[in-house]
Amino acid sequence: MISTEDIRRFIPQRPPILLVDRLLHVEEDRADTALLLCADTYFMSQDGLLVEAGLIEHIAQSASALAGYKAVKAGAAQPPVGYIGEIRKFHCHRCPCAGEELHTTVTLGPEVGGVTLLTGVTCVGDEVVADTQMKIFMEGTNH
Repeated sequence: MISTEDIRRFIPQRPPILLVDRLLHVEEDRADTALLLCADTYFMSQDGLLVEAGLIEHIAQSASALAGYKAVKAGAAQPPVGYIGEIRKFHCHRCPCAGEELHTTVTLGPEVGGVTLLTGVTCVGDEVVADTQMKIFMEGTNH
């Protein structure tokens, strides 16, 4: 498990928009991440819920953590910068609230022309709160 301080080695985002606390597990092209939601977490609504855009950004940053971890382990000095190219099949089953901890699994699929297909599932406990597929472009990596 990688702490919040260490996670900054693997993703380019910084507070207040940093939406991954910990990289829990990495295996090949799959990673598990976590985020404890606080009332002042970026993308929280006034009623204390993480909005859909925050769920999407959290999943994208989880993929960034995986790509950054792999790049740093391969000798890169800086984590790659990623861009969301397309969001497909996004489902928000419910917006999580402050005090809940998100656990997300991202899996990187095939890369074609510098674009990688990613799947992400975010849970609170055993409950799936969001899932999606995205096409992402990562500068400075070869997946």
